[in-house]
This record gives sequence, structure tokens and C-alpha cells, in this order.
Amino acid sequence: MIVVVEGPSAAGKTTWCRRQVGRFVPEHSGVVPAEPGDGQVLARYWARVSMGRWAEAERLERADGIAFCDTDPVKLHYAWGMAALGLAPRATFDRELVLLRSAFEAGRLGLADAVLVGMPDAETLQARRDADGTRRRRNFATHVQLREPLRQWYEALDSLSPGRVIWGLPNAGVPKLPEPRPARTDAGLLDELVGALPSLR
Repeated sequence: MIVVVEGPSAAGKTTWCRRQVGRFVPEHSGVVPAEPGDGQVLARYWARVSMGRWAEAERLERADGIAFCDTDPVKLHYAWGMAALGLAPRATFDRELVLLRSAFEAGRLGLADAVLVGMPDAETLQARRDADGTRRRRNFATHVQLREPLRQWYEALDSLSPGRVIWGLPNAGVPKLPEPRPARTDAGLLDELVGALPSLR
């Protein structure tokens, strides 16, 4: 099965993965190209990143029986959250949705079997960020704002597939996980998820 570890910046995702699970698919850390004038180029870039991380998760799953991902390969929640906050145009989300939905239909991307979501409050996130001298967290203030849309995204997923979302990153280790999802690359569930979210302007 594939398990995603998610949460806003400074939620402790990477630290939790290192302490609790050993091997995992790391968060994307490549050099992001300067945003081009053609938003479709950037959308295709992020679609390739998503599919590459999903393929890596599948390789780990075949080797270990279970794969953990530091952040969701389907990072569509970021574009949706930016649009929901009025920080990016809805067109950015729409472009990414079209490409990622095609990747679902091709079996190259899917929704994980389980998602562990750490959701510390804004003050805790800020304190952790200030105490961490090892990482540069670009646009941290924006990421703190994205905390609420991220919660809405995974609440919508939880309402459609109860038991798949586990709130919190337990210190005691990996919690009891649900059974593997029978059809995790089903584009229909992605459609239902987007439909269950608050409407974008």
C-alpha cells in the first residue's frame, strides 16, 4: 500500500518519516523553473513531478510492501488552496486538474491508500520554523495561510472515503492503517473530491 504523510510547512512531515518509517519518497526538492509566461508549461512540469513521485512510491511498494511519501504526489491541493485564498488564478488549478486527471486515467497517478495529516496551529508552525536553521522555507507566510484549504481538501477526501485520512502524526509510530484502496487510480474519485470542495470563485 501507499501512505502519504501530509501537512503544512513545518508540520513535521519529514522528521516523522525519518524517525518512524525508514525509506520513503522524499518531498520534491528539485530546482523549480522560473514561472514561464505560458502557465501550461508550468502545469506540465508539476504533472511530471507528480507522476515521477508516484512511480517512485510504486517501486518502494513493490520492494517493501508499503511505501510512505513525504507530501502527497497528487499536490493538486496546493493549486486549489492558492485559488481558494485568491493568491493565484483559478485557471492554474484548472490546468493542473486536466493534466493530473489524464494521468489518473493512464494509471500513472492515484490517491494513496491512507493519508496521515499533521495540522499544528499557526503559532506552532511559526515556532518550529524559527527553530529550524537547517531549511529555507520560502513563502512561509503563504504556506501558513494554506493550512485551512489543506484541511478542507482532506476533510473532503475523508467524507468520500471514510477511514483513509488519519489526523495527526503519532509519536508512537505508524498507526493502524486501513485496507488498501481497491482502485486508487480511479479518476472518478478525483472528480468526486473536487466536486466536494467549496466552490472557487
